[in-house]
Amino acid sequence: MKPINNYDKVQGYATGASQLPVGGYIFKITGVRYENGQNGTSDRIIIAFDVADGEYTGFFKKKFDSDMNEDKKWKGTTTLYVPKEDGSEQDTWTTRKMKTFTNALEDSNQNYHFDWDENKWKGLLIGGVFGEVHTVIDGKQIKYTTFKSAHSVDDIRKGNFKLPKPQYKNGAMPQIPASLMPTGNDGFMSLDGDDDEGVPF
Repeated sequence: MKPINNYDKVQGYATGASQLPVGGYIFKITGVRYENGQNGTSDRIIIAFDVADGEYTGFFKKKFDSDMNEDKKWKGTTTLYVPKEDGSEQDTWTTRKMKTFTNALEDSNQNYHFDWDENKWKGLLIGGVFGEVHTVIDGKQIKYTTFKSAHSVDDIRKGNFKLPKPQYKNGAMPQIPASLMPTGNDGFMSLDGDDDEGVPF
């Protein structure tokens, strides 16, 4: 076949990992958007980011650039809900999550101090841990990874974080490894020792 014009300049589809693996990463915030709540829901802040260090540097930009869909979206995002100050348990959790995030920003960026202007977050570094989520969509169980918790960059570099346990929602259940499937006629699987990790009850 004859050579195609500008072939060397065209990007191919991304290869390798389709999802960012479970683990700790250093991210750079690439965008921030404040959204007002609707019908009584909390306001929220959408934070876009990309991997800024290590093997997966630029992971989400590469994923975005290789997506040929017309309605493609940036996949590296997390959401912070803005506390309503209504005294509820949910509001306490929301406040603590935001405090953890802003503390991580301050610890990761010299001379940065949170002053209630989220637009200043763009360009800052932050550490984050990605965890695994299992869910059911249209009757099919799917697995993906997502941003689970904020940390300082230093803690990520030193490995001072814990990986979260897989989350199961919308009826998703842990998959039983083939090695644990029953081999006898009693219908029960056999577990060595007293380790019940992964057992769905």
